[in-house]
Amino acid sequence: MSLIATYIMASFTAPENIGTTAQSMLWLLPLVAAIAVIYKATKVQTITADKFTKEALVLFGSIIVFIIVAALTLHALAWLITE
Repeated sequence: MSLIATYIMASFTAPENIGTTAQSMLWLLPLVAAIAVIYKATKVQTITADKFTKEALVLFGSIIVFIIVAALTLHALAWLITE
């Protein structure tokens, strides 16, 4: 096995430390985009570029809105409990 392949495989043995800052939450966007595209690819009956793109973007937006609402709700709940 080559040295590069060994380093790549070794990088998966320890989790990446991302943190909890607002900037680090941007790592969520590629994950949500991948989920939306893969989910729509399995659920759309006929894949056309315009319909597929529109439905994947709507799903992407709805997931992001749900995450924001859930985060704000949990933040408000934590604030109420600690005050």
